[in-house]
Amino acid sequence: MAGNTRGTSPAPPKASDDPLATLASLPGVADSVDSVRKGVDRVYGHRIMRRRSNEVTSEAALRGARGSAALSGADWALEEVRRRTDFGVEGEPRTVGAALRLTAEAGQLLSVWRQSPLRVLARLHLVAASGGGRGSDGADGGREPFEAADETVGRPRLAAEPVDEPLIELPLPDADEVAGRLDGLSRLLLAGTEAPALVTAAVVHGELLALRPFATCNGLVARAAERIVLIGSGLDPKSICPAEVGHAELGRAAYVAALDGYVSGTPEGVAAWIAHCGRAVELGVRESTAVCEALQRGAA
Repeated sequence: MAGNTRGTSPAPPKASDDPLATLASLPGVADSVDSVRKGVDRVYGHRIMRRRSNEVTSEAALRGARGSAALSGADWALEEVRRRTDFGVEGEPRTVGAALRLTAEAGQLLSVWRQSPLRVLARLHLVAASGGGRGSDGADGGREPFEAADETVGRPRLAAEPVDEPLIELPLPDADEVAGRLDGLSRLLLAGTEAPALVTAAVVHGELLALRPFATCNGLVARAAERIVLIGSGLDPKSICPAEVGHAELGRAAYVAALDGYVSGTPEGVAAWIAHCGRAVELGVRESTAVCEALQRGAA
């Protein structure tokens, strides 16, 4: 669960001071949390996980990236994503490449996320929008020169800067509101919470989609951030339950409709968004269970 502490870490705040924990008490949310936990426990208990968990993790990463790219308009067949090695600087190939890079990067950012979620979000956007240089020496990591010079990459948008996120047609918050709400989200996460991981992940995902803080790639970044929360919370430490698969399977229309509920701010709307994210995780669990079964048949 999110907010569990060990050693000398400070205790999480009481529920009355913990808005995320309050969301966990919304009607239907506890059922979603329980269903997700049972599903995750089942796949982690699969016999193939004792011997070949790394293969399941790798396959889940590939399928999750494919699902996230599909929601961003690049709905490629899994085998096409698997076989391709060339990802261009524009159009669908760029989107798929960005999704793959983000999936690979997410697991490397857990320790930074616990200290500075905003730094991680900036890094995720850098990886998605420019190819993401490796290391701290500023190496360009193969980025195209025009991309490296793009001042919008790796930082929240400024006033009057446009946003390219065709899937989400909600009113766009202005730059000042974005800055304030990002700061509030960061403070909330750093304060710790007793809320279940599903609730925290859904709020991070929904808030980033609602704000669209970057000029591009907001959906890809939001789904990668959801994955980081699910991994870092301990719910899915091996990253074998790709929620992105479920979001794609549920469809773009359902995704947008559930986000509308979150943005409405009503208890029913927020609970419906959390439940939608829970269903997505459960479908990710189903996908990785099928992978385990396939590996088991191959090994028999």
